[in-house]
Amino acid sequence: MKKEIKNEMEDELRSEYDFSQLKGGIRGKYVERYQNGTNLVLLDPDVAEAFPNAEAVNEALRLLIQIAKRQQASAASD
Repeated sequence: MKKEIKNEMEDELRSEYDFSQLKGGIRGKYVERYQNGTNLVLLDPDVAEAFPNAEAVNEALRLLIQIAKRQQASAASD
């Protein structure tokens, strides 16, 4: 017979998990990093294959930005 659950959250952790007994945890350890934000982007495998590291991706994107700005400037002057 199944135990009736009043609240779904009550069944999330087993009773043997007593986090008050854990030592060494630091509350807010990563809060500063979190507040600064992060900008992770998942590349499709074929795109990731073309760029060995973040530096290569950034360089390619900066070049693309320059090209786009040049095209916008030339389109505006036409």
